[in-house]
Amino acid sequence: MKDTKTEFRFFTVPEWKKEEEYLRQRHKSGWKFVRVTFPGMYHFEKCEPEDVIYQLDYNQEGLAHKEEYVQMFRDCGWEYLQDFVGYSYFKKSALEMNGEEEIFCDDASRLDMMKRVIKGRMLPLLIMFFLVILPNIYIQSRIDSPINHVLTCVFIGLLVAYLTLFGWIGYHYWKYRNSLLH
Repeated sequence: MKDTKTEFRFFTVPEWKKEEEYLRQRHKSGWKFVRVTFPGMYHFEKCEPEDVIYQLDYNQEGLAHKEEYVQMFRDCGWEYLQDFVGYSYFKKSALEMNGEEEIFCDDASRLDMMKRVIKGRMLPLLIMFFLVILPNIYIQSRIDSPINHVLTCVFIGLLVAYLTLFGWIGYHYWKYRNSLLH
């Protein structure tokens, strides 16, 4: 029987809670999270089933002062696992918890993290959208040749994909923000 396994999962920006729960459920079923690699390959090792809480934080400033950042969580009993695309992964056994613990002390902290994620991840996509995709749709559509028609279709496909992504993330951010405010 294999002692390791790898699963592909894709979690978008506002789905860090889903990712935390996914890792917790894997650990409960006897698969300890080891690391995640691009493009969403989750690596696990076989272990005794245990209720382990996984928490993710997105804090570029914290990563700039990594030793103090990790020590702050370590002092509260959280084990640092890794960083991946801006997120830091921590875990703690549910048996070591004093009630329901989270690395965020309040809703304002959770909302701040979400804002950092949106700024850190969405800003480069918005720049790409406005500086590459939109101008190329205009430029390619003005030239009358078969290759430019194909390129126009490719950039229109990217336009639709980006708009869908922006809408989806914006909707989930709005939904999450409202859940914290009410």
